[in-house]
Amino acid sequence: MQNNTFSTLFVGQNLIKLKEVDSTNNFLKDLVSKSEPLAEGTVIMADNQFAGRGQQESVWQTQAGKNISTSIYLKPSFLPLDKQFYLNIAVSLAVSDALSCFVPEGIKVKWPNDMYYQNKKLGGILIENTLTGNSIKSSVIGIGLNINQSEFSASISQLATSVIQILQRDLSLMDIMDKLFMFMEKYYLILRTGKYSILQNVYLSRLYKFNIPALYKQNGALFEGTIIGVEDDGRLTVDTKNGLKVFNFKEIEFTHTK
Repeated sequence: MQNNTFSTLFVGQNLIKLKEVDSTNNFLKDLVSKSEPLAEGTVIMADNQFAGRGQQESVWQTQAGKNISTSIYLKPSFLPLDKQFYLNIAVSLAVSDALSCFVPEGIKVKWPNDMYYQNKKLGGILIENTLTGNSIKSSVIGIGLNINQSEFSASISQLATSVIQILQRDLSLMDIMDKLFMFMEKYYLILRTGKYSILQNVYLSRLYKFNIPALYKQNGALFEGTIIGVEDDGRLTVDTKNGLKVFNFKEIEFTHTK
């Protein structure tokens, strides 16, 4: 890509590139709080993010200049609060579509918001909403993807992977960003029209372990279950030997033992 021009209407048209930042989400939230109204679709991109965050304050490790660390500013005031998770669905689909342009098979969305290739983590999404009354005033969407990082620390090397490890060649980060922003815009516009069932059906078709019996962990205890759906509020529906159970975020752990 040249001159930072993306084939989109608004996502990425205002691009702010940084050499280094603690977290692109933090930078963007700070920008929103201090500046005049920010254009929807504004993107922060950092070569190095030294304190990137995952879900529930977990730390996201990334190698400088090798991966995608970006945050997108959206204003989904049209989205009812009880449908907030559909923004997560739209973003997850956009990221999986973008990755699938380069990695044709094996890309899955691991509930609630990790990107997987086969059984390894390829990236993650962190959405932070600002609410006003009964609507969402703004959303900061952080996306971290392992692209050209060929090695990981010993503690996560068995759990993480990258596009370069999958394809055995490096890719242009800006080419991937172009696809990412294009699909982000596509699914965001579908979300705006309220076509929730379309989004959910596609999400389930991409969902890691969907309709596949697997082992899970709750409060340290293993049990077998089959993911059969995701509620409108984002909770995971699992069929177990004790009947259907519904889990909120962090109430269930995926295992790698089956």
